[in-house]
Amino acid sequence: MPWYNGDYPPSYKNQSPELREKAVAIANALLLDGAEEGIAIATGLKHARELLKNHKVKIKTKNHGKQ
Repeated sequence: MPWYNGDYPPSYKNQSPELREKAVAIANALLLDGAEEGIAIATGLKHARELLKNHKVKIKTKNHGKQ
């Protein structure tokens, strides 16, 4: 079941809105590709965490030394 309009899996409940939105987008894409719901939920969360972590590292590196 795809998730839209603020609807998301219960395991995403305590995540930040930014992380939750990205995880839902990834999970929905996986569902469209035929993944099982449980796998899509777990994979969406894992990949969203990695993407946001890498994004924050890039911003930190880019702004390093600037004031």
